Amino acid sequence: MLPWWPAKMLGTVVGMMVFFVLYFWLLRHPLYPVTVMPLTAVDRLIGFQPWALPLYLSLWFYVSLAPALLVNRRELISFGLAWVGLSAIGLGLFLLWPTAVPPSGVNWSQHPSFDFLQAADAAGNACPSLHVAFAVFSAVWFARLLQRMGAGRGLRVGNWLWCVGILYSTIAIRQHVFLDVLAGAVLGATVAAIHQRWLRFCPPAATASSPSAA
Repeated sequence: MLPWWPAKMLGTVVGMMVFFVLYFWLLRHPLYPVTVMPLTAVDRLIGFQPWALPLYLSLWFYVSLAPALLVNRRELISFGLAWVGLSAIGLGLFLLWPTAVPPSGVNWSQHPSFDFLQAADAAGNACPSLHVAFAVFSAVWFARLLQRMGAGRGLRVGNWLWCVGILYSTIAIRQHVFLDVLAGAVLGATVAAIHQRWLRFCPPAATASSPSAA
């Protein structure tokens, strides 16, 4: 984690701050009528599960780990650009097509641990779920990094289980419906695939070593 750590830390913090400013502005000021996402059989199958809140919140630690483990400047810069691209696509969709989840029917007064989440995130900016999109994008990158590091099978499986857990939690705490999750997963996987394909086929001369390699 030591190579380029000031740039990694600053980029992650500033990137998240800018993202949330834009995200919450769109949430509070939709330009078009808000579409309420429909429920599916999957949503009816998964009941409200308060225990999933820590798993949902763990995304912010999860997504910060992948860039922290990068040691190649070319990969680090392109990773940041891919993050920006993923955010731009998601926020652009929220701008043109505001969406929200239907009323959950949960008595939130009985779950005070959700007060902050309900007050801040409400139920808008639903589809695609960027929570899911960033989780899937990060999981694909973790798979690449863990393979490169020679990590054992347990860590590699654990990476995907963590990702799936985050996806599940978005429905279990009623922040998203299944269609939001599906759209977010497709978005995250598509951006990750395009990004890694670009890295695979761009000229090797673009690669730069980390300071620790000097």
